[in-house]
Amino acid sequence: MSDIVELSNYINGEWRQAICEHWIEDYAPATGALIARIPCSSREDVDAAVTAAQDASHGWASLSILERADWLDKIADSLEIRAEEVAQLESLDTGKPISLARSVDAARSVANFRFFAEQGREFQAETFEMSDATNKVLYKPVGVAGLITPWNLPLYLLSWKVAPALLMGNTVVAKPSEMTPMTASLLAEVMEEVGLPIGVFNLVHGNGLDSGAPLTSHPDVDLVSFTGGTETGRQVAKSASSGFKKLSLELGGKNATIIRADVDLENMMSSIVRASFLNQGQVCLCGSRILIHETIYDSFVEAFLEAVTDMTVGDPSDEETELGALISEEHRDKVLSYIDLAEEEGGDILCGGGAPIGIPSAFENGYWVSPTVIDGLAPDSRCATEEIFGPVVTLHPYSDDEEAIEIANMTDYGLAGSIWTADAEAGSLMAEKIDSGMIWVNCWLHRDLRVPFGGVKNSGVGREGGRWSLGFFSEAINICIKH
Repeated sequence: MSDIVELSNYINGEWRQAICEHWIEDYAPATGALIARIPCSSREDVDAAVTAAQDASHGWASLSILERADWLDKIADSLEIRAEEVAQLESLDTGKPISLARSVDAARSVANFRFFAEQGREFQAETFEMSDATNKVLYKPVGVAGLITPWNLPLYLLSWKVAPALLMGNTVVAKPSEMTPMTASLLAEVMEEVGLPIGVFNLVHGNGLDSGAPLTSHPDVDLVSFTGGTETGRQVAKSASSGFKKLSLELGGKNATIIRADVDLENMMSSIVRASFLNQGQVCLCGSRILIHETIYDSFVEAFLEAVTDMTVGDPSDEETELGALISEEHRDKVLSYIDLAEEEGGDILCGGGAPIGIPSAFENGYWVSPTVIDGLAPDSRCATEEIFGPVVTLHPYSDDEEAIEIANMTDYGLAGSIWTADAEAGSLMAEKIDSGMIWVNCWLHRDLRVPFGGVKNSGVGREGGRWSLGFFSEAINICIKH
């Protein structure tokens, strides 16, 4: 892709530049090349988008949930036709391998719309009988939904919010990350292609300060769903709180991968490596702390290092590539600074630690970090407790299940984790004692979209997924009828 694309906001069914006519530049992580410019939108653009969403709200809310489910299927059909385009854009914009963009980003974005369409068709509101009365529960739209999504899984996470928001009768103002804007614009194109009523879906590009903050604090935005970093989440919560908006925050993680002594390393190692480094470790669910029973510590480390050093790092467009580039120069430097910190804290860099060797010259200006494994750190060190969000894992021995649980809970985060063992019952009992919103036993990122998704502590507020999403994107109203 040699041409520099100029993207637009999509407001009230029209493609518009920012009112201020300022631009933000978008760079390809793998090469460092400029690939797009996006509107640097401001409060005036957000106001226009919110007004459009308000104007469309009554008509959209008046449709039945079955009619709105049909619209989700139309969107899914159009996205599916453009699945390869989605994958190519996502790989270019994020630096992730094309194989991952196809199997996860493109496929899941379609699946999210189809899933919530089916949820709508199966949805049944509750009734509660009393001896002398009947209580009927109605689920009404909340109103205008402000949806803010991150750069690591751009369309995947945008579709995860847009689909249930539309299904429950809300209208949408979406603000994607300014670092990965391309597939959000493609989704707006899809909304236009399928003929979604104007104003129901609006897209505003821009940064957090100039467009994100005005969106979350806007008096006519009724709910905010945010996925991103914990520090930004705090600001979102502050700006939304004064208006008593419904709020869902899916924030950072520092997840533990627990390896019990009875683990089947031969069959589970590939999944453990995947849990550590998928998407260059830039997934909030990745296991960046590996806790290993002391009796198998040496054998595990040997096998783990062999698997990690065999990973193919390089050209994201190559089908054989397993790890691509990090999202930006700034983020790469942050990850490298943590590797330097690990050495200061007494850690031993077993592999990685810098840019991969032998990267082709076409990628020499990209943002690269090899998969990095660090041994010898205290479990309460900064590198072992702070979110790095890159291809970096730390290794820690433990003596028994209780110590593993103690170490797993030794952070301010509580999003996810995994336990690997031949004794699934013992793993399940351990999982119940870990302060985390999600724990997998003998698997990782094995997602049933019906279950609650979210974290505890500094990893977020609220739950989305299945009925939890339908509940968040609606207001439950009770009507009591006396017999």
